[in-house]
Amino acid sequence: MKPSKILTVGLMGALAVSLGALGAHFLKSKIESGLVTPDQLAGFETGVRYHMYHTIVMLIVLLWNQIKPNKWLDWAYACFFWGVILFSGSLYFLCTRGLTGFEGLKFLGPVTPIGGIVLITGWIMLAVSAFKAKE
Repeated sequence: MKPSKILTVGLMGALAVSLGALGAHFLKSKIESGLVTPDQLAGFETGVRYHMYHTIVMLIVLLWNQIKPNKWLDWAYACFFWGVILFSGSLYFLCTRGLTGFEGLKFLGPVTPIGGIVLITGWIMLAVSAFKAKE
């Protein structure tokens, strides 16, 4: 197992927890001032949830790949990584644009569903790996 992949999972997990705390405490406190809307907070929390789910799955994929090495698992890991970057990352920026003053980040709107498609592709790769492991 590549140490860089474990490092990536560790850093992604730490980032997910940190951003979850940011949303639960700091961003929530900004709703009254109007800098963050309840919908934006909910979107941010969705990004954190998917970020953490897929970070955990990335770790499981790495461990499973140690037992049954398979290129499809490598692809699943990569899709989960890039899916989190695109899906959750775009949500983080979109949902905090009023707070940061970067209203121009609206262009990231189409990135979120692309990230979702990449995450779905990762799950498909994981499913394919089950069939390829039998060969």
